[in-house]
Amino acid sequence: MNQALHIFWFRRDLRLHDNVGLLQALQSEHAILPIFIFDRNILDKLEDKQDRRVEFIHGVISGLKAQLRARDSDLWVFYGKPQEIFQELISNHPIKAVFTNHDYEPYARERDQTLRDLLNEQGIAFHTFKDQCIFEEKEVLSKSDSVYTVFTPYSKAWRTKFGPAQEPVKISDTLWQNTLKPESSQGLISLEEMGFQATGEDFPQHTVQEDLLTNYDKQRDFPAIRGTSRLSVHLRFGTVSIREMVQKAREHSFTWETELIWRDFYMMILANFPHVAHRSFRKEYDHIPWRNHEEEFQAWCEGRTGYPIVDAGMRELNHTGFMHNRVRMITASFLTKHLLIDWRWGEAYFAKKLLDFELSSNNGGWQWAAGSGTDAAPYFRIFNPTTQIKKFDKDLQYIKQWIPELNQLDYPQPLVDHKFARERCLKTYKTALEEAKSLKA
Repeated sequence: MNQALHIFWFRRDLRLHDNVGLLQALQSEHAILPIFIFDRNILDKLEDKQDRRVEFIHGVISGLKAQLRARDSDLWVFYGKPQEIFQELISNHPIKAVFTNHDYEPYARERDQTLRDLLNEQGIAFHTFKDQCIFEEKEVLSKSDSVYTVFTPYSKAWRTKFGPAQEPVKISDTLWQNTLKPESSQGLISLEEMGFQATGEDFPQHTVQEDLLTNYDKQRDFPAIRGTSRLSVHLRFGTVSIREMVQKAREHSFTWETELIWRDFYMMILANFPHVAHRSFRKEYDHIPWRNHEEEFQAWCEGRTGYPIVDAGMRELNHTGFMHNRVRMITASFLTKHLLIDWRWGEAYFAKKLLDFELSSNNGGWQWAAGSGTDAAPYFRIFNPTTQIKKFDKDLQYIKQWIPELNQLDYPQPLVDHKFARERCLKTYKTALEEAKSLKA
């Protein structure tokens, strides 16, 4: 292969339509080589070899490959460490530029800077574009040009700023002539070759019905009802376009659009305040003396707390890789407030189990529950699990689905009394925050 090439690197944008970086690559003057890398820096750290996220991505990549073959092109799929893969590509092909889309997570930023340096040493350009969110980093600012740290004014400014520039981009069929014509079929590494196994379970659809969106604000809080879009895994890996989803939300549901804005908000927070990946957004909350009782944590993980709404949520997560958003708040509040276990423990467990795991949203949600984040629930707001059942699962439809032994002798007694846990939490938080304030003074 002697012709000059541009590479398009698929990452969190696994689709051929409305893909900003892909459009820019296709409009360039050289033939495009589309690639995807199963990144061993990530995969080698996954303990569960039936990780459904890997299975999901593998299936999507297989589909993308077929779509590109139908366009007389191909997707070259690699398994390894990105820096080593690119060194090999540079050695074997006359690459002039690499195109891809931005990724905002700490590992991704470090990876991209390393690759940028490597490519620059070889005189190869590295072009990245905004694609996985509507507004990034410092695009939505207050009148004083500062970053918003409170959601409501951010959302208002976001909606004011939204316009034609944020609408879906069109990729003309004629542009596919610019992709590299395959000399021979490029194989696809199997899950087994990477050390993983398929479960064969179905994944959420990448479409959402209009009637669901129309009733979204009325049904979204009830876990027994299919009242949410279930598109989070598709947004996470870019199998759907955020621009198209916002367009659909604007037509059918103000409330769902607000949820999509929350996603942008948490991405913006992570980009501007990277310390949140490891520490509290509100630094005084790092003074809380967490109990971190390992047996109680394990009971929470396994859905054995004796609080049915909490246990149902954890069992749903463990079995399906999904948990209803209302129940995510309840389970997170219970771990941090009732058991006084560090929110980072819960965040890490969700990171292992959630099919739609996204660092910014997961972190933002856990810090909200713990009281340590932006727009956080005040520490004295502590969900009563029993009251939550009365409000959102009064007929126990959701709970009975996941706890068949409810009301039987083998269902565990509550780990802790709600009233006792609430008072303990209030005292612990108040004392720690007062101490932090005095130290700051």
